[in-house]
Amino acid sequence: MRTSFFVEAIAGAALFALVAVTPARAELHVTVDQGNARPLPIAIPDFAAQGPGDVAAGQNIAKVVRADLERSGLFQPLDPKSFIEKLNNINVPPQFASWRAINAQALVAGQVQAQADGRLRVDFRLWDVFGETQMIGQQYFTTPENWRRIAHIISDAIYERITGEKGYFDTRIVFVSESGPALSRKKRLAVMDEDGANPIFLTRGDYLVLTPRFNPTAQMIAYMSYVGSKPRVYLFDLESGRQEMLGNFPNMTFSPRFSPDGNKVALTLETGGNSDIYVMDLRTRALSRLTSDPAIDTAPSFSPDGSQITFESDRGGSQQIYVMSADGSGQHRISFSAGRNGTPVWSPRGDLIAFTNQNGGFHIGVMHADGSGARIITNGWEDEGPTWAPNGRVVMFGRTTPGGRGSQIWSIDVSGRNERRVTTPGDASDPAWSPLIQ
Repeated sequence: MRTSFFVEAIAGAALFALVAVTPARAELHVTVDQGNARPLPIAIPDFAAQGPGDVAAGQNIAKVVRADLERSGLFQPLDPKSFIEKLNNINVPPQFASWRAINAQALVAGQVQAQADGRLRVDFRLWDVFGETQMIGQQYFTTPENWRRIAHIISDAIYERITGEKGYFDTRIVFVSESGPALSRKKRLAVMDEDGANPIFLTRGDYLVLTPRFNPTAQMIAYMSYVGSKPRVYLFDLESGRQEMLGNFPNMTFSPRFSPDGNKVALTLETGGNSDIYVMDLRTRALSRLTSDPAIDTAPSFSPDGSQITFESDRGGSQQIYVMSADGSGQHRISFSAGRNGTPVWSPRGDLIAFTNQNGGFHIGVMHADGSGARIITNGWEDEGPTWAPNGRVVMFGRTTPGGRGSQIWSIDVSGRNERRVTTPGDASDPAWSPLIQ
């Protein structure tokens, strides 16, 4: 069963890091809030191999780090062919003049070495080329097959040290993989690394699946599935591969979302033709009703501190976005952009809410938590279903091509810059970003 491979991958992800903080703080910094920030030129040579068997690992780790940082839009990895100096020992300071000559402002020096116990040791240093100071140094021990995750962790460390914000590369994406003709579309639950690597199918496609969401530990997924004739909310435990229905309700349940502490799931329950938002305590399975309007209330999303919930409702005559306290009190509308607005998702920072705007097309927008400052950040033919990177810097979403011929996953910076397609095995939709992997 393919799920077991994923479980083994998780079990093999344990690693140990020894962090050496440099004595001097360099001035090199990228301000990510600038609307037209120029990418920082950074040199990332292949990591030096301490043994013949380490060459491929050193090349692969450097390649992933380059791709991670370039994909963020904030870094410009330089062509390795332009490098003048060859780095063979990261414990020896580089010849900074050689790196200034090619306009590198930052330099990543790394090395890999197989250990007697079978583990892989990976060291790296981040240098400020013009300041001639080491900004960070770290050392990791892990299993050789876990090299890709080490690369993502290194990318996160570099990103955070230079931008001042947490990175988002050591994360996973859960999504709906789509295949087959339009009238008999097969939709399977799938997960992959943030960069599209290591895609794994969790369901076979016997039943339609939609709206998958990670819990805060990234070890469980809540999703909706049409098993039989009614949509129901299910939980998928990634460690065990076990699936269970969340409550045996006689009517439809859909649109699940975990609370920030992972102990509750907000969902929509249809009763007598009316859809309202409920919260289920996963420990007691007690169900609490939060809305009771005769309109359609759905798509709940908790604020990062768990005190509020944003949701969509057509109680005012059209699909719009509302906010309420976590106990259901204080329900009020916050979206007033032209057209219809739905699928709200609270940023992990708590400052913004991403949403889908329908006004002559479907587009992704963001607004402040009080509804102010709304702006559209995508301009595709049909963009919907936003999800946030754990640092609140990047939004991922689903995009349908004109004529509905296929669906893809894209990402974009919250500023509206750096729009990129995310690699997936075939068509894909309904992405949801995990927190940073622990």
